[in-house]
Amino acid sequence: MKTYKNQKEINADLTRLNLERKIAWEEIKGLRYQLEEDLQPYNWMKTAISVTKKYGLLYLVRKILK
Repeated sequence: MKTYKNQKEINADLTRLNLERKIAWEEIKGLRYQLEEDLQPYNWMKTAISVTKKYGLLYLVRKILK
C-alpha cells in the first residue's frame, strides 16, 4: 500500500488513475466496434469462401492423384 506525504501526491495519483480509466474505457469501446465489424455477414462469407477454397483444392488434388 502506498503512503502519501501530501495532498499534491494524492491528487496526482487520482488524476493518473482517472486518465487510465478513461483510456481503458476507450479501448473497450474500440473492441466493441471491432467485434461488431467482425460479426458482419460479409466477414463470415469471406471466411467461408477461404475455407471452401482450401478444402476444395485439397479435394481436387486428391481426385487427380487417384
